[in-house]
Amino acid sequence: MKPTDFALARRKMVQEQLIARGIKNEKVLKAMRKVPRHLFLEEGFWPQAYGDFPLPISEGQTISQPYIVALMTEALELKGDEKILEIGTGSGYQAAVLSELVERIFSIERISSLATKARRILDELGYANVVIKVSDGTYGWEEEAPFDGIIVTAGGPEVPHVLLQQLKVGGRLVIPVGDEYSQILLRVVKKKKGYKEEDLGGCRFVKLIGDHGWKVEG
Repeated sequence: MKPTDFALARRKMVQEQLIARGIKNEKVLKAMRKVPRHLFLEEGFWPQAYGDFPLPISEGQTISQPYIVALMTEALELKGDEKILEIGTGSGYQAAVLSELVERIFSIERISSLATKARRILDELGYANVVIKVSDGTYGWEEEAPFDGIIVTAGGPEVPHVLLQQLKVGGRLVIPVGDEYSQILLRVVKKKKGYKEEDLGGCRFVKLIGDHGWKVEG
């Protein structure tokens, strides 16, 4: 496929998968039209890169379905000057989309090989406002807290309280919560007193592994 073919595929993806399902934020749509999703995949998957489904990357992980990436990004209700925490760098694609929309992203990945590869791709594409570290993401990134928004790209059994503590008042946490087979996508808004939860619909993610998520087996 030629670069123009990929650009056409992205425009079609945005029109048929995102706008048609109710994604309205024009800045999110613009970012999804721009970021080359295929470059975050092995070359053998490039012909499928803009399809309506998740795809494998490596280490048993996946790159999320485009609609879910757009939905989670839109749910953060970004204005442009935010500092965002991402739990689960994975391929780096979600961070690249966020990079088009916010001032700074701090992204945590527990698998070092994925973090290294994501860093290389993000550097090649010029996404210099993404900082990545290898760690247990369920602890968040206390040194950089508080955050305007937190996005968790793996499903946990519950909302880790430590992440809520690292949110600014008025900040939003978007996270899949449920069992290992299916989850609901939650948006949690931190209030001066307490939190407001909103169900954004069903989803299915890989497991959020960590001390405040699913424990490593064995």
